[in-house]
Amino acid sequence: MSENKTLPKIALGAWSWGKGAVGGDQIFGNHLLEKDLKPVFDLAMSNGLCLWDTAAVYGEGTSEKILGNFIKNISRKDIIISTKFTPQIVSDSPNAMQEMLNESKNRLNTEIIDLYWIHNPMDVEKWTPKLIPLFQSGQIKSVGVSNHNLAEIKRANEILGEADIKISAVQNHYSLLHRSSEKAGIVDYCKEHNITFYSYMVLEQGALSGKYNQENPFPQGSSRAVYYNSILQKLEILVDKLKQIGEKYSASPAQIAIAWAIYKGTLPIIGVTKVSQVEEAAKAINIKLNNDEIKYLELLSDEAGVNTLRDWEKNMI
Repeated sequence: MSENKTLPKIALGAWSWGKGAVGGDQIFGNHLLEKDLKPVFDLAMSNGLCLWDTAAVYGEGTSEKILGNFIKNISRKDIIISTKFTPQIVSDSPNAMQEMLNESKNRLNTEIIDLYWIHNPMDVEKWTPKLIPLFQSGQIKSVGVSNHNLAEIKRANEILGEADIKISAVQNHYSLLHRSSEKAGIVDYCKEHNITFYSYMVLEQGALSGKYNQENPFPQGSSRAVYYNSILQKLEILVDKLKQIGEKYSASPAQIAIAWAIYKGTLPIIGVTKVSQVEEAAKAINIKLNNDEIKYLELLSDEAGVNTLRDWEKNMI
């Protein structure tokens, strides 16, 4: 990250902003556009939550475009922009990464991306070196890798190291229900090498929020319903414990799940589509769970015995 920008304790995710392929309507069952999201953005910024995570692939670029339209009206130094190069949607051009970055910069109304990720490790040897000229030219301030296992992270760092560049961030699926990056040693590797570990799907797309259960499942027609409705019953004991701990801290289950991720030394990415979610996330930063609470939550998570590995990712162990 550029020297003059300090990371907040959480990032806000715009995966569910916009619509289209891999967008809010398909993944989350949302249909959210600028008029719905501007109050969310404004409140977040006023609370110092200035780190926004998106990707070229989210909603076929509509997530970036919405965020970019909001960015136009604020000082660029007041916001930290994280977006991604997604190999799965790349063209056959030899300059494919530069071209995708150009498209992202155009949609985001900025000449500089604070944190640019390789979204998936389709070909570490091919794509990692292409980050180097983007960094050296100042178009991106820092580089990250997402959904990479430990061997791939180490290899990417070796490739970048030949140009005196290092990985600044790793972004993997990490939640109470999915701790394979921890068990594989990735979280510890990041701590040892001063790499920020960004945990995404900390709330398992709402399954750990306390808002959904057998009687009130995810709405049909979204991938959330397909993946989570069948396991909601198995999560009841864990979610009840999140609620119980939440009562102690005057917090929601979602806030406790976020506080758990912060306790573990990660920077959670929290998807926000409502003002209330921004308020929740901002307050979660100040919750300090104790070691016994952490251990008990993880025990209940293990006992739930669910697998939340998604179709685009691999188990890190």
